[in-house]
Formats: sequence, structure tokens, C-alpha cells
Amino acid sequence: MKKHQISNLLFISVVFYIIQVGCVPPLFAQKINAKKLATLKKELILEIDKEQKKSQEMVDMVFSFGELGFQEEETSRYLTGILKENGFSIEQGISGVPTAWLARWGNGKPVIAIGSDIDCIPKASQKPGVAFHAPLVEGAPGHGEGHNSGVPLNITAALALKKIMEREHISGTLVLWPGVAEEQLGTKAYYVRDGYFKDIDACIFTHVANNLGVSYGDSGGNGMISVKFNFEGEAAHSGGAPWRGKSALDAVELMNAGWNYHREHMEPTQRSHYVITDGGDQPNVVPSKASVWYYFREKTYPKIMQMYEDGIRIGEGAAKMTNTKMTYEVLGSAWPGHFNQTIAETMYKNIQAVGLPTWSAQDQQLAKAIQKELGVKEEGMNVELSKLGIPNANPSLMGGGSDDIADIAWNVPTVVLRYPSNIPGLPGHHWANAIAMATPIAHKGVIAGAKVEALTLLDMLVDPQIIKDAWTYFNEVQTKEIKYTPLVSEKNKPATFLNKKIMEEFRPLMKKYYYDPSKYGTYLEQLGISYPTVR
Repeated sequence: MKKHQISNLLFISVVFYIIQVGCVPPLFAQKINAKKLATLKKELILEIDKEQKKSQEMVDMVFSFGELGFQEEETSRYLTGILKENGFSIEQGISGVPTAWLARWGNGKPVIAIGSDIDCIPKASQKPGVAFHAPLVEGAPGHGEGHNSGVPLNITAALALKKIMEREHISGTLVLWPGVAEEQLGTKAYYVRDGYFKDIDACIFTHVANNLGVSYGDSGGNGMISVKFNFEGEAAHSGGAPWRGKSALDAVELMNAGWNYHREHMEPTQRSHYVITDGGDQPNVVPSKASVWYYFREKTYPKIMQMYEDGIRIGEGAAKMTNTKMTYEVLGSAWPGHFNQTIAETMYKNIQAVGLPTWSAQDQQLAKAIQKELGVKEEGMNVELSKLGIPNANPSLMGGGSDDIADIAWNVPTVVLRYPSNIPGLPGHHWANAIAMATPIAHKGVIAGAKVEALTLLDMLVDPQIIKDAWTYFNEVQTKEIKYTPLVSEKNKPATFLNKKIMEEFRPLMKKYYYDPSKYGTYLEQLGISYPTVR
């Protein structure tokens, strides 16, 4: 077809679109120069400032739900309801996970995914704004990681940006999604496996921290595979005829003993931990069933798989010693992290432009009080921005935690925006990390993070070179020598049964503490907590 024929057809298509829709199609978005972009960025910041109340309500509401991984029912219902009200289409139950979803708005390229986690921590129930251990419900779960704040941040940023995109006819598609069961590394590898990121051009992920920051290259974390080993023996009367029993608990204990002897021969970067999830029913019955749940962490795919194979081998040995049967199941996985330089550098410029929130005397008092309570340096909240994180000179010597956002980062150019909604010096995965998460500290940190995210998204929407360069880094640096190999197979399924019994026990007790924004300005007000409450 000749060029003038293509042009005529394109013109006819545009005219038809304008007649039907009543506006210029996003394909022909306005060319935005530097002066115009600066003006739009100022408007975005003002728009996000207007949404502080709604943002606070979302943060407080999700905090009050306090739902563990795979059981984030109230959280997902609430967040998708807000997105649906604002014109997003919702795809529920992705990858066979009832609490997982995709929310889409816009049309055309680029398609940018915006994610954050939503699950909480066992036994981390805590009254917000109280600088000592004070559970809302004794023994219940709570947001001792701060995952109640990330999706509210993303929604705040996306809704502000949506207004600008609509008015300026800016092409692009925003795809919001939740990290379900991140604490179990339970879903993101399945999202990738099932093709939900195959048409995504870039991804911004957000995670709570105590400063504004972003990094690129090797993140310093480990990859991981989560495996449960199940042993089956034969019951018998422990006092009357123990010789007739085959103890599955003996097998679990022998496996753990074997693994702990194996630790001496593990490399320094390797880390592993386990819990006995089923140790039998009562002492006078030889346990016919028992289970142990392991996390195997390392820096590279081959070494993670070697640990996995070592675990299977040791488990098989324990089964042989006890004449029991052993089976195993993968419950989750994560690759070692590696994040995109181009997007990180673009984001860091916006971090410098936004800066840290202004912390009040009350904010600093709360921070210093819990730091004192835990016996760490009483430094209060951070008042200086973190620097752009760069790759470690010797990443092979690093090791630490794991996050399954890495599986997405090995398939799509990705960065993680860290935002200052928590207090420095806390242990993590702990009730103390819940103290700030429904207070002005969390609210201010979310607003700062939303501004950075919205500004970065706008940059990516109006400057195609950013995403082009991001893919160049992805192809020519990140994946030049290392290729992603999934740690989960086609036969593996998300472990949606996890935490079900715990939430069935505690949800009825926690419901009386759900936040009601129609009656109370903040969750602190609803709970009658004076901010801050310190010893």
C-alpha cells in the first residue's frame, strides 16, 4: 500500500473516532515541551495534595483490616471498589488467587504496571501511635511491615495522573495490581508465568521504608524457594504399643537435624529457616502426619536449586530412617533482585524535587520513643534524603531478604520506590513496625511517595526515550548473561490455603476495630488514641 493511501485511511479513522467519541484520540497526544511538562508536574503535586484526606482514609482502612497473605479479602474488595468507581476495569482472581486482581485504565502505549503488596504479619497486632507493645487483639495479625500503605499510594498517584492524562489527551495505560502473600513469596512468579506482564512496557513497584529512595542493579537480596515437606507414617498408642507406630514427627526432627549439620558446609551467602507446621496431635498418639516448611535463600538460580535438591535429599534420608513416606510442595519463590538504571535515575530526579516530608514534633517524639523502647539509637525520623542506590561492587558476597517483585523485574524493566512511612531502626516483621502505619508519619510518607510516582509516570508517558532506554539496559546489561528461569513450574499452584485458619480465628475479633471514616476523621480518633502515646 502506498504512503498516501495509508495516510488517507489513518485520517478517516481519526475523523470517525472524533465523531464517535468526541475528542482527539490518545494516539495523537499533544507534544509536551519542557516548559509544559514543568507546569503539568506542578499541577500533579497540587492535585495529590488535595487528595491527602482520601489517601489517609485508604491507609487507615487497610491497616484496620490486618489480613494475612492469600486472605486479603476485605482489603482487595475495598481497593478494587475505589478503582472501579474511578473508571478502572477490574479483572478478579488472576492466577487462580481469589484476592489477586488487575485494574486497567487508559488506552494505547506505553502500558505501565504499578504494584505494591497488601498482606500483613502474624502476631503483629498493634495500636497505632502507641510507642510500646499494645495489641489491638492479642495474638492477631497486623501490619508490622507496612503493606497497608503501598496500594493507597499507587491509587493516589494514579487518580491524580488520570485527570492530567484525560485533559491533555496523553496516551498510555495504567495497570494497578497487588502483591498478594508477599510474605510467603506466594504470587508474583505465577503472575509472570501466566502471562499478565507479557504486554507491559515498564513497572513501578512501591514499598514502605523510612526514607525516599530508589536503586538500580543488584538489589543485594537473595532469591528464594519456599518448600513444605510432608511426612506420613502410622499412628499407634504411644504408651501401649509404640513399636507399632511410624512417627512422622521423628522424620521431621531427623530432617531438621540433618539440615542443621549440613549448615556447616553451606556457602556464606546461603540462608535457610524453617518452622514445623504440623508436629502431631497429642503426645499419647504416635504422629502419623507431620510437616516442616523451609525457606532456601541464595544469590543465584543454580545455587537456590542446589539447596532445594539438598533439602529433598535430606528429607528422603529422614523418611528412610523412620520408614515413613515423604512428599514435598513448592509454596512460593523469588528471584534475586535486579532493577532498572534508566527508570531509577529518572525517578531519583523526582525524589530530589519532592524531598522528604516535614516531620512534626509529635512525629519525632513517637519515633524516638519506640527507638528508645527497643534499645536502638534515638535518631528520630530521617531528615536527609537517601542517595541513589547503585550496584554493590561485589554482589556475590551479599545476601539477605527476598522479594518476589524480582520475578517481574527479570521480565519487565522495573524499579522499587521506597517511601518514608515508617520509623528508622526497627527490626522489621514486628509489632513495632506497625506503630507508625496509621499515623501522620505514614500519611505524609504516602503523599511524598505518590508525588514521586506520579511525576515519574508522567515522564515515562510523555518521553518515549525513557522506556526505550530502559529496555536497552534490560536487554544489554541486566539479561545479557543471566536469563530468567522460573523457580515454579506449570504444575505448581499458588498456596491459597495458607493462613486461612488463622484469619478464620481472628477476623471476627478484628472486625469490631475496622475503621469507619464516615464517623471518625482518622483511625487514631476512632481508637481514642492521643498522638503520640509514649511511656
